[in-house]
Amino acid sequence: MNAVSTPETHALAEQPAGRGWRAELRLGYERRGGRTVLARREHVGPLVVQRALYPEGEAVCHTILVHPPAGIAGGDRLSVDLDVGPGAHALVTTPGAGKWYRSAGQVGSLVQRIEVAAGGVCEWLPQESIVFDGALGELSSEVRLHGDACFIGTEMLCFGRTASGERFGHGELAMRTRIERDGRPLWLERGVLAGGSALLGAAVGMQGQPVGGSFVVASPHCDGALLECWRGIETEAGEGAVTLLPGLLLARWLGPACEPGRAWFARLWAAARPVVAGRPAQTPRIWNT
Repeated sequence: MNAVSTPETHALAEQPAGRGWRAELRLGYERRGGRTVLARREHVGPLVVQRALYPEGEAVCHTILVHPPAGIAGGDRLSVDLDVGPGAHALVTTPGAGKWYRSAGQVGSLVQRIEVAAGGVCEWLPQESIVFDGALGELSSEVRLHGDACFIGTEMLCFGRTASGERFGHGELAMRTRIERDGRPLWLERGVLAGGSALLGAAVGMQGQPVGGSFVVASPHCDGALLECWRGIETEAGEGAVTLLPGLLLARWLGPACEPGRAWFARLWAAARPVVAGRPAQTPRIWNT
């Protein structure tokens, strides 16, 4: 794997990867006048971003994260670090569904770290991930907010390739999420879902559904009015619920396929974005391709 450098990119030093891919990506966003710029891009291995895009004006920098292998296999080690500076606004998404491939025994991992300075906004909106039968994975997400920073994020997981009738009968995915503001936790969550386990069908687990998703908004502007607005937005399929915690709104969804969950999250996003980020929702073009 070769580190790549451009005039605005400084490559990270490579280290021995062992078996599997080792890929790192670090992005830094800054506000310069009325424009958010992708001021720093550093990467090692097959994890890159396309050029900065401005479909809704210069204030918001859209970025598409690309992983050419298209998924995580056993032994892969991927990490993504985002740093959104004061007053900057970044929206990060992916061009299609991610994948956790079947493993021969090694565990693959993805670590996501996001830091947002006061006045900044980070929208972390990847498309869904498909967890193949037999996958062994670890997914860790850490979000550090400062002052009145805003974070909007989503995670949707499809267990098994449902289009071909596959179920998640073997393997395991361990998940960890931490969201904090000024060093104090807003949301902490840990979970392990094993293939073929009773949790897949349990009322406290997946309730027999192959797809589960979370949508979170962390902002000082999260309040009862926005909660009631969300409660009035119904999902067309599956089952969704919303919860308000101090400084945080959380939506959960379970269903038979990704599409209705994505559609419900998009409607929640459209309702929340003007309130917490001061801008109407504008769907990234890549979602329509």
